[in-house]
Amino acid sequence: MTMIFLLVTAIVAYLLGSIPFGIVMARLFGLGDLRQIGSGNIGATNVLRTGNKLAAFLTLLGDSGKGAAAVLIARAVFGEPAAGVAALFAMLGHLYPIFLKFEGGKGVATFLGTLLALSWPVGLTACATWLLVAVITRYSSLSALVAALLAPVYTAIFYHLHGAFLVVILTALIFFKHRENIARLREGTESKIGQKG
Repeated sequence: MTMIFLLVTAIVAYLLGSIPFGIVMARLFGLGDLRQIGSGNIGATNVLRTGNKLAAFLTLLGDSGKGAAAVLIARAVFGEPAAGVAALFAMLGHLYPIFLKFEGGKGVATFLGTLLALSWPVGLTACATWLLVAVITRYSSLSALVAALLAPVYTAIFYHLHGAFLVVILTALIFFKHRENIARLREGTESKIGQKG
């Protein structure tokens, strides 16, 4: 695996990750500027706050799918090392998209999509963790934080230790982008799933 191949992988994965499916769906469904609604986030949870469940579902598919696609394409073309690079840069693309002046989402769906593509047992256990916490608490942010925190452990068990180091980086990005949510969770002011902005 030469550096040029890894560089190509990083660029393509970043551009793929930069596609803002929440913004696209909001415009297609006539929901207005998503950045002026609810939390202002461009992800599926904020799309759901508009009351349009189909748009939210399609956003979830798009954001998770672009992460998975980046990993699967990189693995098929350049091999396993490129898959890890693709996972990282697809996440960075979603968090800091060039198409939105580097002001992106919080990366949860893209994170889960990359995990599913890297190792489906890791992805499934992380998704199950998110779902369990969401059902119990109805906090999307808390669900994401718990799933992200446990994801490196799942990766070490079901994938390999080198992959776990990558997932630690992805987890750190999730926590960094959720720092305001963490503050609101502590204060008891965080919005719940389905709550309109």
